[in-house]
Parts: sequence; structure tokens; C-alpha cells
Amino acid sequence: MQLFRSEAAFHILNRIKEITAEKGTCTVAIDGNSGSGKSTLASRLSAASNALLIHMDDFFLPPELKTPERLATPGGNIDSDRFLKEIINGISGGHAFYYHIFSCHDLSYTSRNAPYSPVRILEGVYSMHPAWQNYLDLKIFLQISPDLQIERILQRSGKEMLKNFTEKWIPMENRYFDFYKIREACDYIVV
Repeated sequence: MQLFRSEAAFHILNRIKEITAEKGTCTVAIDGNSGSGKSTLASRLSAASNALLIHMDDFFLPPELKTPERLATPGGNIDSDRFLKEIINGISGGHAFYYHIFSCHDLSYTSRNAPYSPVRILEGVYSMHPAWQNYLDLKIFLQISPDLQIERILQRSGKEMLKNFTEKWIPMENRYFDFYKIREACDYIVV
């Protein structure tokens, strides 16, 4: 189902409530183009539903795992093994857990405690990776025009980082979206 940004949070919150009432828990993935507003929507939904919010940016590959073969695999830029072990196992346990956040800036890990919440939101590119798609109750894709995407990334990250996005990150995420048919697997596409 396609939703406009102005109405997305309302419809998605209602669906989260329905799923939680039915199952007792709800795991949401918000995937989509860089600069499309995933973090903003996830923060709003998390605040409104008292959800645990997990950012995929915390699971980028450290340099020692970045092999040409791994990066050639669609979605290979994420530490999927660690995500499965720490997050998917953690939220499946039905209690509080902890996980590690990887910082791309200083190449270090910090620990974060994750309190139990029946609503969990996985936010970011690669949040609908097929390795854990079966654990997701609600899948959302945020779409943005290429021109607006470039404008937002430039404002947010600056000219130097924009080059990295246009030459490396955007092509990698587009390959992931297309290869795994991420848009087609979504419950909602927000435009």
C-alpha cells in the first residue's frame, strides 16, 4: 500500500497497535533510500509507541570484514552475522538484552542495553535484509526522488560525503533494493 508522508505515521501506528494486540509483539523494519526520512519516521513511531529503536548504521562492517567478495554481495555492507546474533536473538528472547554499536568514525564498539519492549523498530538501509525478513511483522519502505535525495544528503553530510554517497553507498543500496526486491516485499511504501 502506498502512503503519503503526511499520513504515514498515523496509518503505521494503527497497524502496529493491531499487530501488537494480535501477537503481543510487533517488529517493524523501516528501509529505503538514503535521505528519505527513515530516521525521522522511526523516531516519531518509537516515541508514540514506546518502541525499542535499533539503527542499522550501528551494524556497518568494520574494515577487517570488508572483503571484495563480501561487498560485491547485495546487502553485504552490513554485519548481518552480528545483527542476527545480537538483535534478532535479543528481541526474540522476550526480555532485555544488550548489543554492540560500531562507530565508523573511530572504528570502535560500545555496548548498549536494550530494555524489553513489545514493539521493536529496525531503522535504516538493510533493515529488511532477507536474513531476518521472516522475523518482521511490518515492512515499510521510504522512497525519495534522486534530486531531493542529493539535496538532503548534501545538507546533512556535506559535499565531501555526498561524493561517497553518489559513487559508493547509493549504488550499493540500490543494488540491494533491486536484487532482493525490497520494495515489493513491503507492506507500505511511503512517498
